[in-house]
Amino acid sequence: MDWDGARLGNRLKPRHLRLLADIARLGSLTRVAAAAGISQPAVTKALAELEDIFGAPLFERTGRGLRPTPLGELALLRAGRMRHDLELWAREIASVHEGRSAHLQVGAVPYVSATLLSTAASGLYRRHGATLTLHRATTDQLVPMLRGHELDCVISRATSTLVADDLTHHVLYRQRPCLVAHVASARRLARRKSDWAAVAGMDWVLPAAGTPTRRLIAEHFIHAGLRAPAPVLEAYSTDVIEGMLAADETLVSVLPDDIAAEVCQHGKLGKVPWDFGWELPPINLIRRREARALVAEEAFAVILLECCAGQKRQGPGPGA
Repeated sequence: MDWDGARLGNRLKPRHLRLLADIARLGSLTRVAAAAGISQPAVTKALAELEDIFGAPLFERTGRGLRPTPLGELALLRAGRMRHDLELWAREIASVHEGRSAHLQVGAVPYVSATLLSTAASGLYRRHGATLTLHRATTDQLVPMLRGHELDCVISRATSTLVADDLTHHVLYRQRPCLVAHVASARRLARRKSDWAAVAGMDWVLPAAGTPTRRLIAEHFIHAGLRAPAPVLEAYSTDVIEGMLAADETLVSVLPDDIAAEVCQHGKLGKVPWDFGWELPPINLIRRREARALVAEEAFAVILLECCAGQKRQGPGPGA
């Protein structure tokens, strides 16, 4: 049998995509039928029709419910992406009807400057009439969303695990680590020469284990012949970190320099001017490698690069 997109597109219907999503979510035809309010024979018939389209079984019946075959795994993956694309398309249509040119779904890790994001979002709307929804999460959460077409692009650290043919990376700016503490503690530490042994014994708020920043912090202390700090709290949220340090003079943390500058503006925290001697992995714009990207996505990439270049020319800011 010859397989081509036109033939598949002619036979696949929206109800087939819904059925695949329901089976993936519920795991059995009985539960799918109950959730849809129809009979199980009707669901069984719909699945048989879908398997006829693909020319082979999509699921195996087991004692624990339906288990996808390799062809079923592919169908679930592609159907999920198609549903996400349709949802994004619907949002874009709504945006156009509301007088906007497009709507983007953008992911960013917490350690990307809020000032940068707000400036870029504002520029996208002013210059192109496009809006965006911002999703804050870690890289390992955002990249699968990008690959699944839930996001249009991601602003995050690029690591060797993300190098793949389906993604493109563009360096936006670099960051240096900055020691941050309660403003009174920061002033005391700033009057001393770098004493990593002293701060190693303090209470720490750090990113989760396994993240690039956490690994580099651990290596910094190990290279100094010290045991890596064991945090009292693992957190990426700058609001939580700021609140914890502002309430307790015994706590310290490490933030990228531009993020440290933002949280210290409120006067409750201070930066300790000790040099770690290394940079964090650069912040990148990560996108799917596609033949034709959305016009609004291209515009957002241009604006981001302009914002980062402008901040470098001005001095302190991302990459300072």
